[in-house]
Amino acid sequence: MLDADVAVVGAGAAGLSLAHRLSAPGSGGRRPTVALIDAPPGPLRPPRRTWCFWEPGDGAYEAAVTASWQRLSVHDHRGGTTSGCIAPLRYKMIRSEDFEALVARDLAERPGVRRIEAAVEEVRDVPGGAEVRGTTAEGSRVSVTARWVFDSRPLGRLPAARTTLLQHFRGWFVRTERPVFDPQVVRLMDFRTPQPPHGLSFGYVLPTGPHTALVEYTEFSSAPLTTEAYEAALRHYTEDVLRLGGLSVTGTETGVIPMTDAPFARRTGPAVFRIGAAGGATRPATGYTFAAVQRQTWAIAAACRAGRHPVPPPPHRARSRAMDSVLLRALDTGRVDGADFFARLFRRVPAERLLRFLDGRTRLHEDLAIGLHTPVLPMLRTVAELPLLPRRPFPGP
Repeated sequence: MLDADVAVVGAGAAGLSLAHRLSAPGSGGRRPTVALIDAPPGPLRPPRRTWCFWEPGDGAYEAAVTASWQRLSVHDHRGGTTSGCIAPLRYKMIRSEDFEALVARDLAERPGVRRIEAAVEEVRDVPGGAEVRGTTAEGSRVSVTARWVFDSRPLGRLPAARTTLLQHFRGWFVRTERPVFDPQVVRLMDFRTPQPPHGLSFGYVLPTGPHTALVEYTEFSSAPLTTEAYEAALRHYTEDVLRLGGLSVTGTETGVIPMTDAPFARRTGPAVFRIGAAGGATRPATGYTFAAVQRQTWAIAAACRAGRHPVPPPPHRARSRAMDSVLLRALDTGRVDGADFFARLFRRVPAERLLRFLDGRTRLHEDLAIGLHTPVLPMLRTVAELPLLPRRPFPGP
């Protein structure tokens, strides 16, 4: 049995970020001992993925950033283009393997951090804290007791919600024969894709050089597609819309992100907490998670090191969650055309302000001004309807 001040279950973005912040030198307060418990290689580990977020200047994980940009573009279904500068913000891309390698190097040099590979089967309360039980790849039993446990494992079932959509996507990492990409501009949403009967779809291009980019096809709808359908959509987008010409696909990524107004429990026992997407860090209306994870883990680490009760703070403001709930319901009912809604917002609101809004960093008067650029009557009808709607379990993808 191993004892630690803090046990962190899962070594994805949330688990690694929390362990990294708890063990950082010179952050004030007492550095707790940390046990970081990650699943052995296999199906319990999340696939490699790309995380995007925005922040001003250099951040804590700048060494892991693959590329960053200060210009964004949005393309409506008619081919009209809106582009804008987001300075002082930068839109950043981090690949999970680069983030993991950076954090792993730091953790290996810090005293008081123990990394354990085990499939966690139980997290239970015990006197004075909690216990994590699991099994290694070799079949050995592992037990870790800690004053506090932070669990970042994906939930087996989503909480009941009034509205749940899925943001599902497939991306190609491509290398083209011709220099077809502008490395200075992210194509954030390109609605020149066939729109599904329910929801919306768009293309997404993160250029890393004149010949290289991550090109994704994304849908907001109730269920994922087959691999064949994603591949057909990407072929259409790269060949018929972007007209990239000859290219090779050097890698792929696929993901499903729940977009839900469900309330997520951030505490499951006296000493057990959920963090990351399992603790509600995913922004319901956009699917972005990484920036909220950083805010959440910073607050937890500061509380732990100061000897305070480290209840994870809400990842998003109540006002932001309420607005997201309205938007999700309006999209799900078809009261607003999703492609037109987002294209119009980017056309009428400065890109830097809109990104701050999407990150929950705008003030009330800014939120109200942005709201006036949405279809007001359908949104007001949805606001009136929401309190009457029951929360229902989501059947799952």
